Amino acid sequence: MSPLQANRVRAVLTDIEGTTSSISFVKDVLFPYSREHLPRFIEDRRADPDVRRWLEAAAREAGIDDRHPQRVVDALLRWIDEDRKATALKALQGMIWKSGYEAGDYRAHVYPEVPAQLRAWKAQGLRLYVYSSGSVQAQQLFFRYTEAGDLSGLFDGWFDTGIGGKRERGSYLRIAEGIDLPPTGILFLSDVAEELDAARDTGMQTIQVCRPPAVCPAFGTHPCVVDFAGIAVA
Repeated sequence: MSPLQANRVRAVLTDIEGTTSSISFVKDVLFPYSREHLPRFIEDRRADPDVRRWLEAAAREAGIDDRHPQRVVDALLRWIDEDRKATALKALQGMIWKSGYEAGDYRAHVYPEVPAQLRAWKAQGLRLYVYSSGSVQAQQLFFRYTEAGDLSGLFDGWFDTGIGGKRERGSYLRIAEGIDLPPTGILFLSDVAEELDAARDTGMQTIQVCRPPAVCPAFGTHPCVVDFAGIAVA
């Protein structure tokens, strides 16, 4: 099958989970690791200014008095179980995951064709960006410590939900403005149709990545591929 062609692309913006990497790595490795280590991490580093700032933010979002740290910890653990896209939680998880990566407790999964394709796009002169619900720190750690080695240097920038929700049109407008490109020159890759809808509404080009066992929808509204090798960018 011929690759799916995207034209007049100047930058590629990619999701992580289900797109560059297996959802199961995040769900089965990273989330349990942060859940197991979060109580001790907060106990040991509560006085750290960065940790304190995010604990206060989590307390405000949960409507909890931050002078009761156990209640904040309980809320954070509940949010992990709910996969809640809370910026404070993502920031704290990023700090915990940093320790795990540096200790060699795990390496981030990337699909086999992804490193070569990212390098090929970079060699073409394209700018590469990540937009994920995980914090910028977590994204950078993820690509620094992959099973394929350090890929973080391939990327020109990183975006998390601090810029807005991934299903909100305004988030993609702000990303385009932030990287100083018209939306039409940006190709967004994701496995989630609602995210692609929001990006397309700004004028961005979109491709849905449906990794097996998922299949491309029969009546999908976005071009669809099973992996990055199925994408040709010009």
